[in-house]
Amino acid sequence: MASVTSLTASVHQRLATALTAKLPQAAADPLLRRSDRADYQANGILALAKKAKANPRELAAQVVEKVVTGDLIEDVEVSGPGFLNITVTDRAITANLAARAADPEGRLGVPYAEDPGTTVIDYAQPNVAKEMHVGHLRSAVIGDSVVKLLEFTGESVVRRHHIGDWGTQFGMLIQYLDEHPHELDHKAAEVTGEEAMSNLDRLYKAARRLFDSDEEFKTRARRRVVDLQAGDPHTLAMWQKFVDESKIYFFSVFEKLDMEIRDPDIVGESGYNEMLQETCRLLEESGVAVRSEGALCVFFDDIRGPDGNPVPLIVQKSDGGFGYAATDLSAIRDRVFRLKADTLLYVVDARQALHFKMVFETARRAGWLGDGVKAIQLAFGTVLGKDGKPFKTREGETVRLVDLLDEAIERASAVVREKAQDLSEQEITERGAQVGIGAVKYADLSTSASRDYKFDLDQMVSLHGDTSVYLQYAYARIQSILRKAGEVRPAAHPELALADAERALGLHADQFAETVAETAAEYAPHKLAAYLYQLASLYTSFYDKCPVLKAETPEQVENRLFLCDITARTLHQGMALLGIRTPERL
Repeated sequence: MASVTSLTASVHQRLATALTAKLPQAAADPLLRRSDRADYQANGILALAKKAKANPRELAAQVVEKVVTGDLIEDVEVSGPGFLNITVTDRAITANLAARAADPEGRLGVPYAEDPGTTVIDYAQPNVAKEMHVGHLRSAVIGDSVVKLLEFTGESVVRRHHIGDWGTQFGMLIQYLDEHPHELDHKAAEVTGEEAMSNLDRLYKAARRLFDSDEEFKTRARRRVVDLQAGDPHTLAMWQKFVDESKIYFFSVFEKLDMEIRDPDIVGESGYNEMLQETCRLLEESGVAVRSEGALCVFFDDIRGPDGNPVPLIVQKSDGGFGYAATDLSAIRDRVFRLKADTLLYVVDARQALHFKMVFETARRAGWLGDGVKAIQLAFGTVLGKDGKPFKTREGETVRLVDLLDEAIERASAVVREKAQDLSEQEITERGAQVGIGAVKYADLSTSASRDYKFDLDQMVSLHGDTSVYLQYAYARIQSILRKAGEVRPAAHPELALADAERALGLHADQFAETVAETAAEYAPHKLAAYLYQLASLYTSFYDKCPVLKAETPEQVENRLFLCDITARTLHQGMALLGIRTPERL
């Protein structure tokens, strides 16, 4: 189906036509926006009048005469120094929503992007042999929503989970286990998932303590890294066991987060090993990288340390080892040349901004990020505790992600149980998980990614304010009304006059397609979250002021049921794009 032209776009076109008729030479942008004073306000005439050396109020009055009214526009009036206040017809609101509802693909008239490409998105990057903590939450949640948004608008998306599965820490861990085999809990062979990862995490911390305090062990551990890189069978077998065990754990955590992570999409640091030497050779031969004190480095004029000396990107260390830069640059080569990406999107902590700036610039100099290929870091801020400091346990440890999710589910289940009237125990458990995980995701996604946010479970599972629970209850309330309507079906009646609360809800619902397109183009899930909260708020106002099943006429009942239905479908689709479930009953 062709996308439905929104009321905003239609009104914009009418005004642009009227402006062009009056000022044929001007680039006629009416600068249209939603307004509290009318349905829309056009502010563009002030700038156009200045260019044409005309009186803005007089020009505005002349433009009004050119605007065609009747079917779409009810009324246009001049306001202030030359603004136009525009009111659309009730018929246009209902008819436009009916066209959205009739979309045979169920997309509510959301168009596909005009020129879709291929985006490789790098997100949800846990580390092998380490438990996932609160710091892993944002990359996973933001990345998952951006994937859903891009795919919905027709983009070809390749997911990549660049897990930490290579490097010094594995030499350290394998060496430690070889020297302390008694510390490997033999029952661990029988457990998987969280318990197995907890054992690995404990061993990793013990190995790290020894590595930091014992120079001889440090030397042996580094030798073991060389064995790993050289493909020593025993060392590789131990490493593979860690990777396999960690993946089982990752899948269990992502399942709890209600996220799909597929095994072929997990391409960790080790996945680029065979490219590292060639990456270094290409950089050195092209002169992009140079040897400095034995290391292969890339220098930048604008990046200097506190002492004023240049801070380089180290691609290969003086001992021959490879740093993160070599892996990241090899990944760029793979993603651009093999996967044919025209956009590389990295959902990575803002604290790594300098590293990615240097990596992207190096790749550009090497010709790997050519014309038409974008590399973007979608940088996110930190999760803070209620005290505004980075989120830690009382003991000062980083909070484990599974503990956080379990507590959210527990809190949400209590809220659901308190409100539940006809839900079974199994349904309460199921809804508790959907509400709890939804609350965690929404708190993250409703904040601009670049900002820090406070993790406050009390607020997150509240039925009041800007929370996912508020949106989920709005959706469940609509489903309850639709069930109570029985045989009476939702039906649009464009001939009916609309109450103010109906108009406000209808106008906002009509902006869904534009909001999705803007959210996807800007990788900004918080814009969609803000739109959905406003939709739920306007629905609550409509529900309070406009009786649905007890409306005055059968046509009005059907039309209000139609408004309920299109609102519910918009909430359901919008929340799905954020990765949040909308239960039918709560």
